[in-house]
Amino acid sequence: MVRRKRLDDSDCPVARSVDAIGDWWSLLIVRDAFDGSRRFGEFQRSLGVAKNILTARLRALVDSGVLASVPASDGSAYREYVLTSKGEALFPVIVALRQWGEQSLFEPGEPHSELVDRRHERPLRALEVRAADGRRLDPGDTAVHKLPAGD
Repeated sequence: MVRRKRLDDSDCPVARSVDAIGDWWSLLIVRDAFDGSRRFGEFQRSLGVAKNILTARLRALVDSGVLASVPASDGSAYREYVLTSKGEALFPVIVALRQWGEQSLFEPGEPHSELVDRRHERPLRALEVRAADGRRLDPGDTAVHKLPAGD
């Protein structure tokens, strides 16, 4: 079996992010956590993933601080998985993936789910990348600068 290359010591934030949550099961677990799933069985029913894979992904998400394993809210012997603040910070990532998928992967009129603002029951505005002064940025408007160690 080929071992996956670890990227957790890379100097690239994208590479480290992919290392932590980049496989599809992990992202779908995070999506389901945002949708209210908390228990192993809820994740398993929603995703249809094998139990051993789900166990490994949940453990990795807990180990990386994206999820926390807590006692069940109903006082039973079960454990529940809740998003930490680090996990909740993935909300824009999940929204961006959802919006990209809606725009790029569905034919016009093809049924799909939609994320809406609970207060107004309306779809969200498309995410945009903005400069510190508020200008909308496109890929050509940005550059990557390496930071020296210690910054």
